[in-house]
Amino acid sequence: MKAQTGHIVFKEPFRYRNLSKSFEEVMKAFLEETDQVPDEDEIMQMFMRLNLMDLEKNRKPEGYNRRGRMRLVFPQPSKRKEMYVRADVKTAQVLRVTERLSKILKKAGIAHSIEYDQLWTLQES
Repeated sequence: MKAQTGHIVFKEPFRYRNLSKSFEEVMKAFLEETDQVPDEDEIMQMFMRLNLMDLEKNRKPEGYNRRGRMRLVFPQPSKRKEMYVRADVKTAQVLRVTERLSKILKKAGIAHSIEYDQLWTLQES
């Protein structure tokens, strides 16, 4: 199976600050799986800090929305709280990355479900 987007939909009562403890592991896993780890450690630290500052204030983080093969997006606006992995084309890598991030979140006790190729649903929200 291939997909262009892999959605991790958080179950209520979810607050963005719930991601604070596991976000660094989620982001590192995403960047490693997609071969997008920044060359310089300072860039990685700055990027993590900016996202963690948002999470600690219970705000939706930026995620990883840079140019590249894949992105980790926290959509706005949306009726549901979620994050999704998006590739330029349908690929099995989206499934693998989404499943890996899901395992990290399950280990952290964050309840969620997974959906694939639901980007059109967001556009209607």
